[in-house]
Amino acid sequence: MQQAPIPANEEHRLARLLEYDILDTLPEQAYDDIALLAARICRTPIALISLVGRERQWFKAEIGLGTRETPRAVSFCAHALLGEEVMVVPDAEQDPRFTDNPLVQGGPRIRFYAGAPLVSPDGAALGTLCVIDRQPRQLGEEEAQALAALARQVMAQLELRREVRERQRYQELLEAANAQLKELAERDELTGLANRRVLMRYLDTELQRARRSGEPTSLILLDVDEFKAYNDTFGHLAGDEVLRRLGGLLPRLLRASDLAARYGGEEFMVLLPNTPNAGALGVAERIRQAVEQGAWPLRPVTVSLGVATRTDPSGGSLSLIEAADQALYKAKQAGRNRVARV
Repeated sequence: MQQAPIPANEEHRLARLLEYDILDTLPEQAYDDIALLAARICRTPIALISLVGRERQWFKAEIGLGTRETPRAVSFCAHALLGEEVMVVPDAEQDPRFTDNPLVQGGPRIRFYAGAPLVSPDGAALGTLCVIDRQPRQLGEEEAQALAALARQVMAQLELRREVRERQRYQELLEAANAQLKELAERDELTGLANRRVLMRYLDTELQRARRSGEPTSLILLDVDEFKAYNDTFGHLAGDEVLRRLGGLLPRLLRASDLAARYGGEEFMVLLPNTPNAGALGVAERIRQAVEQGAWPLRPVTVSLGVATRTDPSGGSLSLIEAADQALYKAKQAGRNRVARV
């Protein structure tokens, strides 16, 4: 038995085969129909769409064979993909390449074989569309032309599959990029918290909801104490690390319905929907204590916090922010590292 020579472009051919992502997929009607047509046109009991891998040939479609793959070493198709035309073996027992092939001497007892290469647009032969008979015979010219035409249809199906997958992959990449852009547009890059624009949008929405429900809305404005001195002493990178750690700390102290955002510089805001003033003061004090007791790398860090609550949100978001800012000013004037309200 003569094994087929390895094609000169074998690595490129295998790479192309993998790109189609077709090996070991489930049967599909489109491929089964082409194999059935090939068997009917050539009047053979067996027809295969065979894809030749490194060590095996695998059948995307098979009519009359009853198996999904065989070793490449015994493959007729491995010989057929070496040429550009339909390869015809009228009588395998009389062909020195196949006379002692186990597929000839044993099941399925191949005598006649004809295979049309499946050639990718860049010239890589991936396998064949082949027909097989257990009796020696010839292949007519019209049958050979039809077999080659059907092989081109197999490649058209494979190309369509690849293009669909590429479009899906492109769509996934586009959606991921859009999600990333949305994240960048809504998140403060340094702290990972919502940015000021998102805060204002949520605050406006919450005040509109509170106007309908009559529930209180609270806002905490907090500022890192002596932050300029911290930057002057330890450098801006150290100051950024303080802000980054605060960005990680605040969400852990809040409810899922609350929103923490970086308002600007060393100022942060916490929006507390449906929260009365007493509840907001409790949250603010919890934040103050967590910061004061935190393990800061260079020196202790504290924050001052101003709390404002609106039960009548008719004044709008700016009014609530101004009230929180006034409360923050009171906390700083009273000595910092404390909570104040208006």
